[in-house]
Amino acid sequence: MTDIASIKTINDPFWSRVRMALGTMRQERGPAYGQAAIARSIGIKPRLGARLEEELGLAWDRSRERKVSLSLLVIELDRFKEYFTAYGKLAADDCLMAAMEAIRDALPRDGDGVLRLGRASFVVVLPDFPMLMARATALKIALAVRDASLAHKESHAGIVTASIGLAVGNPSGNYDRKFFETAAGALAKAQRRGLNRIEAVDLRPDQERKRKAA
Repeated sequence: MTDIASIKTINDPFWSRVRMALGTMRQERGPAYGQAAIARSIGIKPRLGARLEEELGLAWDRSRERKVSLSLLVIELDRFKEYFTAYGKLAADDCLMAAMEAIRDALPRDGDGVLRLGRASFVVVLPDFPMLMARATALKIALAVRDASLAHKESHAGIVTASIGLAVGNPSGNYDRKFFETAAGALAKAQRRGLNRIEAVDLRPDQERKRKAA
């Protein structure tokens, strides 16, 4: 059985920021209206699905040049299709924005950001981040989403939860798309295990073996 955190009160500063941003954007109803504009208003990077590969490529190159590890988190809200059906589009949009801010607030460095991917998925790219720190960050993010206490009557948890796939590697050569695919595969494995799960893949041992064999 899942322990459910207490529901946040309406006076919580977290919710005050989200409500204020949502209210302002809805009143405008102009060309900038939408999730991207709301995200900018509360300090979150807007949806960058088309630029995801570019972001990963830049982080890959920086990590390769500095000879440091690169960590990638692929996050998805659990049973979000059921959430959308049960609560509707407006509530789903509010839920996504609240989850995005919870994720952003859980990140360890000011320069780290959250990228939207698809309907209910997010990506966090963490250059110069080893496995243990990345695992700790993934756990912090999962707890932050739970602690937002967003009601979800179609989930066994009773609240919105997130599952996370983590991949860590030591980049070399040109950006390899398999890096993202590994993190996405880890997410799929986490979701098969249930709600609010984290699955990690450390690519570094295999990368080192290949370098020695080359």
